Amino acid sequence: MGTLIYDGADGFTFDDRVLAHLQAVIQTKLRRREGFLLIWTDRTAGADGILRSIWLDPSISVQFVFAGPTLPELNRDWLTLLSERANSNSGLMLEDDLRAEIREEVPQGSYRASKSRNGKRPDGA
Repeated sequence: MGTLIYDGADGFTFDDRVLAHLQAVIQTKLRRREGFLLIWTDRTAGADGILRSIWLDPSISVQFVFAGPTLPELNRDWLTLLSERANSNSGLMLEDDLRAEIREEVPQGSYRASKSRNGKRPDGA
């Protein structure tokens, strides 16, 4: 488990694979001097967890501390989905199901968060 350290004080744990994808999206947004909201359920606070949100802004310090010595391989589809969410008005919502897929605990493609404009899933279902 890696840690996202926000504003030098709070540390939030994520699987290294999830954290690597967040790092890629966050660094892109902050490099462009764009702030955004990151929202997730923090399961370290108990079985039910608590909903957390942080505003990420170029003026606020953020660090990524990985448990392993190398960065996990990134998946372009997940980066695209996370980037689209980070660019949305509602912010980057990182649901448990998506995090499980990124951690490779469920088969890739089993999570369908984004819907097309007509309300159907991208796979046509």
